[in-house]
Amino acid sequence: QVQLVESGGGLVQAGGSLRPSCAASGHTFSSYIMGWFRQAPGKEREFVAAISGSGIRIYYANSVKGRFTISRDNAKNTVYLQMSSLKPKDTAVYYCAAPKYGSGWPPKQNEYDYWGRGTQVTVSS
Repeated sequence: QVQLVESGGGLVQAGGSLRPSCAASGHTFSSYIMGWFRQAPGKEREFVAAISGSGIRIYYANSVKGRFTISRDNAKNTVYLQMSSLKPKDTAVYYCAAPKYGSGWPPKQNEYDYWGRGTQVTVSS
């Protein structure tokens, strides 16, 4: 059973930085694409970033490109999301997720089978 646990969210002022992380267990971590999504109050969940198992391929939503960096440490079974130049509109619950093995690149949102419970990120103006 794949388990994903996010941590590292919090409250930060606009222009600040945070680095949520996601610890994974229950699968061969290095074989799986990992993704980050977010959901703001009253809005649909949206894709943020994805990284291939090796870390070579990375894909970002246009809204975070140049400000967010996804990375992973396969020795620690952990994926990170370095968020810089944060804006109030980045306020959301951030989720990490893993698609089924063998998904295409980048995976569609409905291909993500495993989800964490999320970590709250709040950016004040």
